[in-house]
Amino acid sequence: QVQLVESGGGLVQPGGSLRLSCVASGSIYSINTMSWYRQAPGKQRELVAKITSGGSTNYADSVKGRFTVSRDNAANTVYLQMNSLKSDDTAVYYCNGVVRVRIRDFNGSEYWGQGTQVTVSS
Repeated sequence: QVQLVESGGGLVQPGGSLRLSCVASGSIYSINTMSWYRQAPGKQRELVAKITSGGSTNYADSVKGRFTVSRDNAANTVYLQMNSLKSDDTAVYYCNGVVRVRIRDFNGSEYWGQGTQVTVSS
């Protein structure tokens, strides 16, 4: 079984910063793409940022220049550094990983964390 656990959420003032972490544990051979999604009240879940095992990244237009995704492959951990936070960034942030549980598991399976709340408010 594979588990993803997020941490680092909280309440921050507009213009502030937070750093989210997501650690994957369990029966893991390797992890392909790791991503951060978010879901605000009354809205659909949306992709915020993703990073491949090789370090290639993609960002939603709304966070480009403010958020940075990174990962530590040896620690099965992905990070999201969020700067210049706005009230529109308020949401539950979810970690997603495409995990290979054995060497022949070429495509892997998607796993989700339980989410961490980020609230941007004065």
